[in-house]
Amino acid sequence: MKYLLLTVALFISSSAFTQETENVFVIMTDGLRWQEVFSGADSVLLNDAEYTENIDKTTDKFWDESANHRREKLMPFLWSKIAADGQIHGNRNYGNNVDIKNIYGFSYPGYNEVLTGYPDKEIDSNDKKYNKNVTVLEFLNKQKGYEGKVAAFTTWDVFPYIINEPRSGVPVNSGVEIITGENTEGEFLLNDIQVLYPSLASSRHDFVTFFAAKEYVKKNKPKVMFLSFDETDEFAHEGKYREYLYAANTVDGFIKNIWEYCQSQPEYANKTTFIITTDHGRGDAVKSEWRSHGQKVADCRSIWLAAIGPDVAAKGEVKTNGQFYQNQIAQTVANLLGFTYENGHEVGEVINLD
Repeated sequence: MKYLLLTVALFISSSAFTQETENVFVIMTDGLRWQEVFSGADSVLLNDAEYTENIDKTTDKFWDESANHRREKLMPFLWSKIAADGQIHGNRNYGNNVDIKNIYGFSYPGYNEVLTGYPDKEIDSNDKKYNKNVTVLEFLNKQKGYEGKVAAFTTWDVFPYIINEPRSGVPVNSGVEIITGENTEGEFLLNDIQVLYPSLASSRHDFVTFFAAKEYVKKNKPKVMFLSFDETDEFAHEGKYREYLYAANTVDGFIKNIWEYCQSQPEYANKTTFIITTDHGRGDAVKSEWRSHGQKVADCRSIWLAAIGPDVAAKGEVKTNGQFYQNQIAQTVANLLGFTYENGHEVGEVINLD
């Protein structure tokens, strides 16, 4: 009898922890500092006319004496829905750290690390060279039930090379790439917009990337979706702090919109996990270095990460000492879908989200 009871207990225990995630969205915004994510607008940069055009209006939009209120103004969905039902990591004020492993601290090495779990020293530029490493997107695209169910939409036009679109078979709509095929009315409109209304910051506006991705999701119902926005980084490099804040605020709105759409669809509702992060940080100790990142800017190694979904415990802002790394994201994505990701390299361990 005791063996029967033990068997039943083990069955109940294992059933209680059955994974519910069937879809994963990885959403990134380039070079958004952890400082703004956790404390909102930086008063030094906000009040510096060199960086902030129209200080009064920008202050009215994003400033509050309380850091918690500032961050809620900047990223309201992150600090309401995700803070309530998910997790947010990387507030170094509490010793909760998320860092990059690659030695370079700029985009291609960072995105490679996110997508392959492997900080490859040979990837030392942003040049358009096809990635020899197999990303988790390519890996998942070859798994039973996921063939043709993986896609990427990005603003930065280097992603077809990072993901190695020809080899991986993962469709990557990037830069000013026109949407082809049996287009929806919305897709025809987006094609016109990106041709007729070029972005002054990036190769195309982030909003075109977002709505093109949403049209794809509606039409094709991918199980794995990679989204990457670029204007946070582009405006920071240009020293435009107002525009940088608005870009971060806009991305937060994108995340809210696609999350709510997913929760309204039977294919996605209550079985979709979002992982949200960035590729690198920016300078802070020397305020003028907020525009920069790279090996000479130590602060850029510090990043942040958020997650929400059926297999993510509702811990909110994590304030305990801890250390995660960018190279853990790829294996975490695979694990959420019940796979062990292998690409011939030692990849980072799964992030414990329960």
